[in-house]
Amino acid sequence: MVELLPSILSADFAHLADQVAAAERGGGTAIHVDIMDGHFVPNITIGPPVVKSLRKATSLPLDCHLMIDNPNEFIPDFADAGANWVSVHWEACPHLHRTLQLIAHHGMQPGVVINPATPVDFLIEILPMVHHVLVMSVNPGFGGQEFIPFSLKKLARLAELRRELGLTFKIEVDGGVAHDTVAQVVKAGAELLVAGNAVFGQGQPEADAHALLTAARKAAGE
Repeated sequence: MVELLPSILSADFAHLADQVAAAERGGGTAIHVDIMDGHFVPNITIGPPVVKSLRKATSLPLDCHLMIDNPNEFIPDFADAGANWVSVHWEACPHLHRTLQLIAHHGMQPGVVINPATPVDFLIEILPMVHHVLVMSVNPGFGGQEFIPFSLKKLARLAELRRELGLTFKIEVDGGVAHDTVAQVVKAGAELLVAGNAVFGQGQPEADAHALLTAARKAAGE
């Protein structure tokens, strides 16, 4: 089943609870929260206090994507704030196995993320540990970027590995997911679709989320 994960990076933060509620009415089944520290990526966004506030505003799972250095230091704080899923970058974790164990130890679903230049096969050893794998289809840091086409091969490779290894992790994609790309990413194997600008960019999150999800499910034959 294809799911839509609205990304609050493109939302109006002055009306965040209302925007999230509208995206949920439009069919969003988890809320994607981009955590950036200005070191690992060239932008600064939010931290645990905003996640804690957001937790009070929605019952949906909070999918926290940590684009930060030293994620181990902050994982307990995100657990305390109410995060449900936490994903960390392969590129930021010299001891990735330990980091994924730490996420699970704190009662959250662990995920791993790869940047556009990182091959999927680097993840083979830890795939049995993760709830989801997030393929970045833009370079992380900013919303509204153009989709990188070779990401489709990475999604397909992940789907192939999942079959070969008999695993059940979800395949997530983030970056440039919009009406002109959503059919391609779904056909390549993505199930969790992160969309920010396509949901919140025009100020109509309920209608735009519904339209994007409808297009995705049509492409998936659902």
